[in-house]
Amino acid sequence: MFLRYLLLFLGVLACATSALFIRESTTDPFVLTALRLVIASFLLAPVFLLQLRRHPGAFTRHHLRRTHLPALVLALHLITWTLGARMTAVAQATLIVNLVPIALPFFLLGLAKERINAAEVAGTALALVGLATLSVKDVLVGGGTLPGDAICLASMLLFALYLALGRRNRDFPSIWLYVIPVYAQASLVCLVVALPRMHTFAAGSLREWALMAALAAIPTVCGHSLLNAAMRRIRGQIVSLCNVSQFVFAGILGYLLFGEIPKALFYAASAIVVAGVAIVVLSMPPEPEA
Repeated sequence: MFLRYLLLFLGVLACATSALFIRESTTDPFVLTALRLVIASFLLAPVFLLQLRRHPGAFTRHHLRRTHLPALVLALHLITWTLGARMTAVAQATLIVNLVPIALPFFLLGLAKERINAAEVAGTALALVGLATLSVKDVLVGGGTLPGDAICLASMLLFALYLALGRRNRDFPSIWLYVIPVYAQASLVCLVVALPRMHTFAAGSLREWALMAALAAIPTVCGHSLLNAAMRRIRGQIVSLCNVSQFVFAGILGYLLFGEIPKALFYAASAIVVAGVAIVVLSMPPEPEA
């Protein structure tokens, strides 16, 4: 049991580094997102080939067609996340983009016909109050920007939609036969979008390549893989709630690397947001055992 929660902690910590690598990089956001996904797809290619051997004939053209929309949504999520992470404080950006538990039930209602309850509605409303408080903080005392908050919020909604699509497609023979094609196609979408800006990339900069490799390996491959593993061994409600704590780790790292010290109002708004998320997550019925 201890090992399961240790792996969950490491997954949350790995994902929390995303905003830091994005902030440290000077590469154009569209180019950075595209190359991040290309590197991640390259790293995961051997896993995909291994899964094809383990499940011969199980991945068909029909399965591939079903990954098109999730790939597009993921590409849009990562593009908006890269833009938003550079426009507001690290802890604040990470908090907003990880509010998936308050939005996911509504997407599941539309895509998977899973009903939402009164507690989920109440928790969502409370979390929105917290977000509004963060926006007021930006106007009064700084620490972020309203456009940055809005872009991070849009990125969160796209990520929630991406997860809902993944739940609808959970009948794939292996999670890797779903996720890796999605990543590969998302990288192609981002490459097309980034082409007009590709000339701005300092291809000879070892620092930029190192940041992109770290962004692909740590939050993308390691972080997401550990969270997916945790979802199979720990109640989904607990994983979702723990994942929201990314903003705590991001805030600590943001202070150590960038000297960002959140204002007092940030902590009050964060408490409201986390309370809303907790209401939503803890009100969800337990997943039926397979």
